Amino acid sequence: MEIRNLKYFLAVAREENMSKAAEQLHVSQPTLSKTLKALEEELGKKLFVRHSFSISLTDEGMLLRDRAQDLVAMSDKIEQEFNTLDDITGGDIYFGLAESYQIRYLAREIHKLKDKYPNFTYHITSGDTEQVTEKLDKGILDFAVLCETPDSNKYEFVKFPQADVWGAIISASHPLSKKKTIRVSDLVGQPLFVSEQSWNNEIKSWAKDRFSELKLEGSFRLSYNASVFAKENLGILLTFKDLINTEKSDLVFRPLSPKLTSDLYLIWNKYQTFTPIAEKFLDQIKKSFE
Repeated sequence: MEIRNLKYFLAVAREENMSKAAEQLHVSQPTLSKTLKALEEELGKKLFVRHSFSISLTDEGMLLRDRAQDLVAMSDKIEQEFNTLDDITGGDIYFGLAESYQIRYLAREIHKLKDKYPNFTYHITSGDTEQVTEKLDKGILDFAVLCETPDSNKYEFVKFPQADVWGAIISASHPLSKKKTIRVSDLVGQPLFVSEQSWNNEIKSWAKDRFSELKLEGSFRLSYNASVFAKENLGILLTFKDLINTEKSDLVFRPLSPKLTSDLYLIWNKYQTFTPIAEKFLDQIKKSFE
């Protein structure tokens, strides 16, 4: 199975149109059709359902799309790494980031590196622990940022300078917005929004024996989307301080009591071989953070 054929397949899956994909790839439509047919024959599965003016993926096609995206990303990364091995002025670094206001520290270090090495390029993807560590383990990412203690058997890491403070994002019209801090008893019976990961870890640990009395209304990977629901009085969002801008808005932030904090970590795979630019970044951030 050739990487080029997978790139052709992904283009058609994305465009849902053969002629548009062919135009994007700068190949003829017959060439593209022949490639996709050969791919289906190679796998022994039908990948597309062809309609009058569009194409959709079969279940097998959706499975291949998910796998092909990682394979193509890895192929591109390997090619870029070898192309920049001798480039002392730049290169590419791939990051997977959790949500945190402390990402500003990472951004500052990236800015410093850009000043020194003008050809340095960075790529950012966001997600929860499961999403970013999966890509890190596959080698698609160079570094990941987590809001939980890393597995020291798998990863090396440095801790960010500060800890994130947990609190509740509440509609200004909600009765709890009048409180200075939010306790577990305040949240009993309230519909709550938080990531599933944090619900089963930080919030469970904080609430202790009253955790079973709390109600998870909905789990969100992105705090901003959850804040929109909180603004409409659909529930209360539990998240980090400064992650949602509550100034001049209909939302307020109230810290949890007792205080709950989470450390943030930059992690990378043990025994990982870095490109020269990634080595420079790691040396720089170790000196800055430690």
